[in-house]
Amino acid sequence: MSDLAQALASLEAGGQADLAAAPDAAALDAVRVRYLGRKGSLATILRGLGDLDPAERPAAGKLANDVKQRLEAAFQARRDALEAAAQAARERADRLDVTLPGRPRPVGRLHPSTQVLRRICQIWADMGFQVYRSPDVETDEMNFELLNIPAYHPARDMWDTFYTTSEGILLRTHTSPGQIRVMRERCPEPIRVILPGMCYRYEQITARSEIQFHQVEGLAVGRHVTMTDLKGTLISFAHRMFGAERKVRFRASYFPFTEPSAEMDVECGICGGSGCAICKHSGWLEILGCGMVHPRVLENGGYDPAAFSGFAFGMGPERITMLRHRIEDIRYFWTNDLRFLEQF
Repeated sequence: MSDLAQALASLEAGGQADLAAAPDAAALDAVRVRYLGRKGSLATILRGLGDLDPAERPAAGKLANDVKQRLEAAFQARRDALEAAAQAARERADRLDVTLPGRPRPVGRLHPSTQVLRRICQIWADMGFQVYRSPDVETDEMNFELLNIPAYHPARDMWDTFYTTSEGILLRTHTSPGQIRVMRERCPEPIRVILPGMCYRYEQITARSEIQFHQVEGLAVGRHVTMTDLKGTLISFAHRMFGAERKVRFRASYFPFTEPSAEMDVECGICGGSGCAICKHSGWLEILGCGMVHPRVLENGGYDPAAFSGFAFGMGPERITMLRHRIEDIRYFWTNDLRFLEQF
């Protein structure tokens, strides 16, 4: 019995020392297996209890059980201490230093086309024009027929149209169908609206053309509206958009839904009108098409062309953005290249 007590005391002392010295959880678990495992030192001693005198076995078993409980308690205490130390280390590593400057959050910005589109809308709003929205998906009747472009009209060759699988349904090639919609909605009241939106044409993608682009249509209908009103309004717009010093000019043109029709040019801001590659050495850059609303279109919108007249115009924000910022390739607007977009 005395030999057993001595062996248990020695085992406990060694176990306590090894548990206290364990530097981490893995080493601690190895010490537990070495002393308290099924094949550990304590189990080996317990297997020898059968060799003792039956009268000595209860006292020996109690002594061994006490040693086991004290070692298990020491193991648990050491494990708790190691976990507490690891948690404290994590907290120190993750501690927030309130004296450090805050992390800057990236700030988004408006797309250059959107910036110019909003500028255009603001200028026209200042002149009393309302924004009117019309659908991107249109009928052939709205997109062509009611705008004086019947199926046989050669002007349809000017637009390469995206047709859908539904008969007579297409993606609008211009925002002009909105003219019919707003006239039918507000007739016989006077109208002053702009119609911004996206247009779609099946064209070859080049530096000057895309399959989708923004357009801003304008429409004014009332009594005694003249070509003089059209010219004065558009000149005022051009001066606010490009500067009062920029010269403008009108050139006769043709559109099926206006008569007479014109193109409006502004003086090239790159060469100052002397001629360069951007303006094709003409000194002028086209910004929009315009004209007096065709009587047949007025009639299709519900207005009596004998009593009412109106003017209309259409411009592309991307083209105006290119002119304002000397951008030479329209494809930059749709590639989502941050090197380009972050300049605006």
